[in-house]
Amino acid sequence: MTTPEISQFGASVDAKALTGSKAVVTGGTIGMGRAIVQALTDRGAAVMYTGRSEQRLAEAQAALDTPLAHPVRSDATDAAAIAALRDQAADRLGGLDYLFVNQGIAEFQTLEEVTEESWDRIFDVNTKGAFFTVQALAPLIAKGGSIVFTTVSNDRIYPGLSAYSAAKEAVAAFTKVLATELLPRKIRVNAIAPGFILTPTMGVADLTDEQRAEFVEQGNASTPMGRGGTVEEIAAAALYLAAEATFTTGVELPVDGGFGQGLGE
Repeated sequence: MTTPEISQFGASVDAKALTGSKAVVTGGTIGMGRAIVQALTDRGAAVMYTGRSEQRLAEAQAALDTPLAHPVRSDATDAAAIAALRDQAADRLGGLDYLFVNQGIAEFQTLEEVTEESWDRIFDVNTKGAFFTVQALAPLIAKGGSIVFTTVSNDRIYPGLSAYSAAKEAVAAFTKVLATELLPRKIRVNAIAPGFILTPTMGVADLTDEQRAEFVEQGNASTPMGRGGTVEEIAAAALYLAAEATFTTGVELPVDGGFGQGLGE
């Protein structure tokens, strides 16, 4: 199926509408994260983005090709690294308008296969890392700024994703709590919930080419719109919640082609 042309965030506004804005994007080296960084810098925002791999950071910086993008090697499971990210954001950007908490890992493991180590690894990245990143960086966010988490469309569940689904549900829960806590500072907190999105890793570690092809086929078949979403569509939704949805907070927005809504059944 040919992917239709996708309208980009900000098509109806000045292409440089975010000039002067400052943002941090965690997990920004590939896929949805990089697309968010690209969308922000295309619109004039200065962006600090993170990744754990020096190689991926270098590849992302070459692809982004803009002085507005600032790569930082950082591990969301390391408290010292999160503190260092906060300090670097304060020093280089001086403050933040937007924080996109996008890092995540998933592993297919059935009930019998899940270990305490694998459970902790998934929760450390997706949940603990997300929460403490916000705790560290929230003081830098200006009045009227916003935070956007990346969760997952969890209304329909794939077998083998107990830890991942649970970890992202926890993020969806504290999205609402943090939205309430940050109301006095006029900081909005929302989440995007992607469905089946075409990314280099498909969101799952260590897929073989054969597994990836099978996953793509299954994802297309299970999405009511008949195709996987693009990373640009995820970025458009993320930037909408961050910059345009100024009367919206505490929501989790599905960006899933109707997957979680059971359309067409």
